[in-house]
Amino acid sequence: MEQIQQLLYQCIRDEARILTEKADLVSYSYDASFGSYMPEFVVQPLSTEEVASVIKLANNHKIPVYPRGQGTSLSGGPLPVRGGIVLDLSQWTSKLEIDAENMLAIVSPGVTAQAINNAALLHGLIYPPDPSSMNIATIGGNLAENSGGPKGLKYGVTKDYVIGLEVVTPEGDVIRTGGKTMKNVTGYDLTKLIVGSEGTLGVITEAILRLYPKPQATETLMAQFDDIVDAGRAISNILSAGIIPAKLEIMDRASVEAVEAYRPSGLPTNIDALILIELDGHPEAIKDEIKRVNDVCLKDNARAVQIAQTKEEAAQLWQARKLVSPAIVRLKPTKISEDATVPRSKIPEMFQRLKEIREKYNVDLVVFGHAGDGNLHPNIIADERDAEEMRRVEKAVEEIFRTAIELGGTLSGEHGIGTLKAPFMEMELGAVGVDMMKRIKQAWDPNDILNPGKIFPEPNQRFVLTND
Repeated sequence: MEQIQQLLYQCIRDEARILTEKADLVSYSYDASFGSYMPEFVVQPLSTEEVASVIKLANNHKIPVYPRGQGTSLSGGPLPVRGGIVLDLSQWTSKLEIDAENMLAIVSPGVTAQAINNAALLHGLIYPPDPSSMNIATIGGNLAENSGGPKGLKYGVTKDYVIGLEVVTPEGDVIRTGGKTMKNVTGYDLTKLIVGSEGTLGVITEAILRLYPKPQATETLMAQFDDIVDAGRAISNILSAGIIPAKLEIMDRASVEAVEAYRPSGLPTNIDALILIELDGHPEAIKDEIKRVNDVCLKDNARAVQIAQTKEEAAQLWQARKLVSPAIVRLKPTKISEDATVPRSKIPEMFQRLKEIREKYNVDLVVFGHAGDGNLHPNIIADERDAEEMRRVEKAVEEIFRTAIELGGTLSGEHGIGTLKAPFMEMELGAVGVDMMKRIKQAWDPNDILNPGKIFPEPNQRFVLTND
């Protein structure tokens, strides 16, 4: 340990950025999911050279390295499950350049998506990916998990905006993938391979991101339903009508009631579900889309469709949606947040199945999320101190996963696999699919030092929701 610490001092000249005190290590032992694992060291690099030297040291001594942003992962992505070194990239915020002429942003890994979007707006541009934690989570973490958000329906997710990366490989070499051109088919697309690989193939030290022109206008609507299945049908029919909203979100009765108890926003609580819709583009086109959305919702038994009259009213509606997560944990302290995703045509059936799962296991299941692209967030609220309840919750979550896959969906739309969903990988991909991914990992990282213990299930690993 002392030898490694001295070698780390040679990699990071500023000793203040090498943390070894227990209080500091504990702070990096957990994320926003489940489980706690103590690292031996926490290192805070501020340059590519520092990252490369730390990785070379770790690879030579076969020490696990766990890249980390702000620790907002909901799947256990940065957890140091085998000890070793946590590589905290959240402090590295030195580069945020907007190339307005080419509509690009060039950023360091610790910069937030919110900061990128704010800088882009000064040039009449936007950075569309908008995960709920965009004002906290780092772009490095967003890239590692291929984060989404409400605007994913129309604008796509993080991978759709990355055209170039600087990456430190597991052996400490520095490579660049892609570049500043919109088209690039030179060799394998290593950029897309790295994005979403959850820190298991390389450490991202710089990213080149596409920006998009700011829409001319936006309008927000809220549709109220007495049955969440009707709401799901309306969502599917809106999209089938050729309307692609910027956002199309759903909140069930439990999530609405929780928000109104937490911070009253004037939402109706005597409904089974409501959907929030944001339309953007040319003002005249939006007028036509508003009428068509209204007609679809009413045909699918909407009780009412309300159009926000001011920007402030629209902002209040979207703020209410963002408040769901903090609001529901006031009911019980433990929140299990899932992001099972299904094809759009299966949204109504998924809602029906979630109703049945709630009743079958007698769990407090709250449904909200990005319903427009089938990326639902069925959250279960529980108390981890209640062992019997947690066993029921585990069974309910497992059935949610199986249901999503049966309906042609996926385990994760945006949270990633990490440690939490690893036991279910083969269920979705099959043994051969998982084996092909393992071969890629082995080729890139022969000593298995980068974020080991993630994505791929350990022998006999089972799904558990405890912090033991």
